[in-house]
Amino acid sequence: MRDDVQCPACGAPGAEVFHHEPSVPANSCLLLADPQEARDFPRGELLLAFCRRCGFITNTRFDPALAEYSSRYEETQGFSERFMRFARDLAKRWVDRYDLHGKSVLEIGCGKGEFLELMVEAGVGHGTGIDPGVNPDRTREDLGDRLTWIADFYSQDYAHLQADAVVCRHTLEHISDVRGFLQMIRAAIGDRTETVVLFELPDVLRVLREVAFWDVYYEHCSYFSAGSLARLFRACGFEVLDVSLDYDDQYLLLEAKPSTIPAPGEPLPIEDDLEALAEGVAHYAESYPRMLQTWRRDLAELRAAGKKAVIWGAGSKGVAYLNSLGDAAGIEYAVDINPFKHGMYMAGTGQRIVAPELLVDYRPDRVIAMNPVYLGEIGEDLERLGVDAELVAV
Repeated sequence: MRDDVQCPACGAPGAEVFHHEPSVPANSCLLLADPQEARDFPRGELLLAFCRRCGFITNTRFDPALAEYSSRYEETQGFSERFMRFARDLAKRWVDRYDLHGKSVLEIGCGKGEFLELMVEAGVGHGTGIDPGVNPDRTREDLGDRLTWIADFYSQDYAHLQADAVVCRHTLEHISDVRGFLQMIRAAIGDRTETVVLFELPDVLRVLREVAFWDVYYEHCSYFSAGSLARLFRACGFEVLDVSLDYDDQYLLLEAKPSTIPAPGEPLPIEDDLEALAEGVAHYAESYPRMLQTWRRDLAELRAAGKKAVIWGAGSKGVAYLNSLGDAAGIEYAVDINPFKHGMYMAGTGQRIVAPELLVDYRPDRVIAMNPVYLGEIGEDLERLGVDAELVAV
């Protein structure tokens, strides 16, 4: 099946549709204080299409007007020690590798600012972070005038901001016009060809192979593999220095520099993935209904035995998981360690978000972690609380 759309990455026509969800919450990370508002939250359509020419995957039905990024957007993973260890190591790695000591960094889509703070901590002289959801009240005062925060979307209005490095983490997957976005960044850099460009985003090949439907949601309108990401960067005037996987192979890391030569450099071995992507797309399309049915049956059997389950992780993965399962999930609570989420409700399904301490009285029989990378951390919390529950991961 083909959808009448040009690939936003390479411009090729006729992307192949392989996954459709007619109604999903249009946002997954907004703080929703009313359960009815959460259940009635605005919805959008998912129609994922695969470009065989470059490997890019896009939601052809994405409507930017439905996606809200504001002060009530709570996306941070900064309350996890496991995540912060990774982020701190990555910040130091990039600062050391590209000798950013005493230099300037511009972070596009800085979220709550934790990573930019870590880069300054690792030796960066000054950092500027741009994000509509940034909250200076939640940033580190001790770094003083070494940090500047701009609560806005990055646009040509900020092309005058110059830096020795441009960082963009977990933002490109939220952009529908990915080619236009990268071309805007390249134009802003201009002839400063020593500027290093550092991107991080999810790897779609893992999502396809694992049929990780909890990693497919409305805000993520663009899905990249190592190859499709590198091909886009080269087409937009960058020399790709490195592409790698990290964080239990969940994230892609791309490092690049501007180039004056069209499509510079030879492809890296990791970029040879078009065949694997095609196989992954076919596997996802075939296996998704069975995967959904397996989860529904498993949770139904748990309830039939008089037992209870909770999910751990009240972010986008949790929203996608619960909405895909629907009422069949039979789950009352979503647990999260982020205190800003406590007392809020999950978009689309309305589960209350609670602190881990609630489990002491609730006594669930099963805890479903929304990301296996946090199993160790969650297990330690359950042991600390004296909660004897089966811990599994999606």
